[in-house]
Amino acid sequence: MSTELIGYTDRLSVAPGEKIRFMVSTDLTAYSSALVRLIHGDENPAGPGFKEQRVDSAIDGARPGRKQFARAGSFVLVPDEPPLTQLTSLTVQAWIFPTTPLQGEAQGLLSKWSEQKGGFCLAVGADGALELWLGSAAVKHRYSTDRPMRAREWYFVAAAYDSLSGRLRLVQEAVANWPSDSSSIAVESQCRTPPSCDNDNPLLLAATGLQSSPSSTQAAKGLFDGKIDSPSLFSLALEETKIDRLSQDITPADVAGDDLVASWDFSRNPSSSQVADTGKHRLHGIAVNMPARAVTGRNWNAQEADHKQAPSQYGAIHFHQDDLEDAGWKPDFELTVPEGLRSGIFAARLQGEGRRDHIPFIIRPPLGTARAPILFLVPTFTYLAYVNDRMDAAQALFADIPNIESRLHPLDRYLAEHPEFAMSLYDSHSDGSGSCYASSLRPLVNMRPDYRHILTDSPRNLGADLYLVDWLEQENFTYDVAADEDLHRNGLGLLSNYRVLVTGTHPEYWTAQMLDALEQFLAQGGRLAYLGGNGFYWVTSVDPERPHVIEVRRGMGGTRAWNSAPGESHHNTTGELGGLWRHRGRPPNRLTGIGFTAQGWGDPAPGYSRQPGSFDQRAAFIFDGISERETIGDFGLIFDGAAGDELDRIDFSQGTPHHTLLLASSGGHGPSVNPVIEDFLQVDSRLLSKDPTNVRADMVYFETPNNGAVFSVGSICWCASLSHNNYDNNVSRITRNVLTAFASSDRLPPEQGS
Repeated sequence: MSTELIGYTDRLSVAPGEKIRFMVSTDLTAYSSALVRLIHGDENPAGPGFKEQRVDSAIDGARPGRKQFARAGSFVLVPDEPPLTQLTSLTVQAWIFPTTPLQGEAQGLLSKWSEQKGGFCLAVGADGALELWLGSAAVKHRYSTDRPMRAREWYFVAAAYDSLSGRLRLVQEAVANWPSDSSSIAVESQCRTPPSCDNDNPLLLAATGLQSSPSSTQAAKGLFDGKIDSPSLFSLALEETKIDRLSQDITPADVAGDDLVASWDFSRNPSSSQVADTGKHRLHGIAVNMPARAVTGRNWNAQEADHKQAPSQYGAIHFHQDDLEDAGWKPDFELTVPEGLRSGIFAARLQGEGRRDHIPFIIRPPLGTARAPILFLVPTFTYLAYVNDRMDAAQALFADIPNIESRLHPLDRYLAEHPEFAMSLYDSHSDGSGSCYASSLRPLVNMRPDYRHILTDSPRNLGADLYLVDWLEQENFTYDVAADEDLHRNGLGLLSNYRVLVTGTHPEYWTAQMLDALEQFLAQGGRLAYLGGNGFYWVTSVDPERPHVIEVRRGMGGTRAWNSAPGESHHNTTGELGGLWRHRGRPPNRLTGIGFTAQGWGDPAPGYSRQPGSFDQRAAFIFDGISERETIGDFGLIFDGAAGDELDRIDFSQGTPHHTLLLASSGGHGPSVNPVIEDFLQVDSRLLSKDPTNVRADMVYFETPNNGAVFSVGSICWCASLSHNNYDNNVSRITRNVLTAFASSDRLPPEQGS
């Protein structure tokens, strides 16, 4: 176990005059904090080295250390109310879809249980069979069907207990009636210990009970992996015939009338954390830690794939033991950003006993102001998508590389010790379902300036974007910085004060609001320098209720880490269809001239060769100082070249503007670099021997209305070449030519434009 010194912020972007809070956990007795501006993160000796600038601030100084804890796992909490505390006889009923029924410990379904005072709990037992717990402070009993349920099958489950007769009945019935199912069973027993429901505990769905936690958020134990659909609670033991009617989808109120205590309808308002009770007592709950909503229920008939069109078939919630929305740490210090502090990527630097951590965040200018013509948009949604990547998929890709474990960064090893920090959108939950939410309110362990990713054995995302920051500083460009969430929230209002928008190296995750704003910006004469690759790719949404959370549903197409389950490709937070923007009719080519075409991480990256479009008079300013046969970017800090990692190419069929100039293209990529899946309709072995013409990065340029323009490079590795030879190189020169012209010219050369 490594020594801990780590933290996170309550927001990723902040303006002067606003407050940002820092949550820290450490097993050190003391540490120091300081404000720094991040400039260059890569410590590769071939480059400029790690660079930061100390900024005097109110957070500077020594601080006492304390350990803080995150508690993962999603569930629903229903506050304790008299209709619950007064229960003696009862019936509990639900449909369930267990995904890990044989995991070796009990998983709660619906419970009002206290280890000290008793109560009741319907659960999947450690052996995968349905259980009912009943008890008081003095005596506690467990009753089981003793028949394990199968994983990923729907079951109707119910438990009825009559306190007067002591009769208890458990029903476990598979919904599918074929093939013959031996896991369906109904059992009866006797119990003379009525439940003590006045136990001061709330009612929980998908957990057995609350656990004591030093975290400020609620934490539960006995967490359930799987779906629960339409749970109900009654204040009497229903007769067998009435339980049968419930299993046939008869409305609970029609079955039991006034004896219905609560009936929760998960299909209502799936974008919210609120869980609605349709019963008369209105025992509404709160979903904790973002379980997946807008998921198919036990009655989904596969005729409608949009939950908005058939809400009654989406009455389930998918719970995971490793969900996390908010780590719930208490703040250790805070900063009110001083007026006049220049915009940039900053960090709270923590140090103590040889340990160091940087907690990064963005300082943006006040809305409506701009101190420079250039805005660098930091792709923070992409950071969130990748953060806390468990690298299972990456390690599988590199399984044949000797000593692949040596690529693991110390932060990866620390992350492996803390599964409670949740995962990236590239990982799957412990039950195999894809992770579709990412929150910033938790330790973003590998979103650090000096982090090296296993894919490239080099910086990626934040660290790679600092290559650009370092170059902008070196070249004395004046610029502002903002985050993706700023553009999502403020749209054209953020961009309208700037002449040039510069992207990061990997702006992959964009929302509809961001795309709309960029389209408007370009239409009004704005200029875009897209200095990365694989941009504008995945449909992304921001939860309106919890803006620290983004959602991505992969759908069933595109180059992806997992598939959405059938019928579950629509986002619950916004209701929109997920997947690729390309499949929503908004391919990136329309905005940037190019779109994602290839990826790979096992071979050196080549440079670019000039194409005929680079000799067009319209592009002369871009290639000022570049010779006709010069290879562009056959050097760099990642894979030794500018055209690597993930690549984009021109494609007129996907919306590349007809007047786009193809300036330069890469070629000669190694066998580890492969075309994206979405470019193929059919695949056979003969493709393996064909010339992979789509495996290339294209550099392009085109004009937009009102003297606007777009310049795109089509490679994540482009910015890693900027500092080569003490910044004196053709990648640096081309980038300087473009930004100088874009930022300073009223008219782009040539005067007549296109």
